[in-house]
Amino acid sequence: MQTKLKALLLATAALGAFAGRVLAQAPPAARTAPSPMAASATPGQPAFDLSQLPTTRGTVRYFTLTPRGDVDGFILADGTQVHVPPHLSTQLAAAVRLGDPVTVRGLRAAAIPMVAALSVTGDASGQTVVDTGPPGGPGRGPHGKSDHGPGAPRPPPAGPAAGSPEVSGKVLAMLHGPRGEANGAVLEDGTVLRLPPPEAARLNAMLTPGQTVVARGPGIANNLGRMVDVRAIGASRGQMTPIQAPPPPGGPDALPAPSTTPFP
Repeated sequence: MQTKLKALLLATAALGAFAGRVLAQAPPAARTAPSPMAASATPGQPAFDLSQLPTTRGTVRYFTLTPRGDVDGFILADGTQVHVPPHLSTQLAAAVRLGDPVTVRGLRAAAIPMVAALSVTGDASGQTVVDTGPPGGPGRGPHGKSDHGPGAPRPPPAGPAAGSPEVSGKVLAMLHGPRGEANGAVLEDGTVLRLPPPEAARLNAMLTPGQTVVARGPGIANNLGRMVDVRAIGASRGQMTPIQAPPPPGGPDALPAPSTTPFP
């Protein structure tokens, strides 16, 4: 009996030693491979596969400008508005030119001809602009400053320094923000009219494509287009409706408007 017990103990010890040698020889990667859930997106890269998004193709007819003079998208030849976050203004202007064919990936609005773009490829340049979020994190503006409230960049000053043109023409397309809110229009000559969303909603019928309008307000122009920050608008000079402009954001760290050429 003791002999059998001694033999069993020796066999168990030998098996344990063999298992220890097998584990010691196992590749380190096999024991330390990270969980797939621990992986994270590379900084500056989109977190999701943009190829899954709907594709829109067309030719750039006009750029759309903000009251600061930044580019926040463009109008395609078929009248579709493509909205691009203003913090991508410089990259977009370098990748795409007027008349260029483009491939856009983004979300199409349900009831209006607008695409909220997450990537834009200039087919002629081969360059792709991807929205990975504004500098400084969510809610930050094109220069790392807040888009809203105190400290947000100021729009160009009203008055002679920025030009105060009167423009007129037929509306080509109504403009909308990324959430679908109306915020202006583009005339057939490419001039962009910007209005605060509440005022654009109030005057929605006047901004309908095909309507003839006269608009006044501080304006800016650069090599990408023209923009009027509307202060009054109507069907004719004798039927002008004043626009209630929101108070401009400001603060000690507010940034000046970008360099632009006033309307003549």
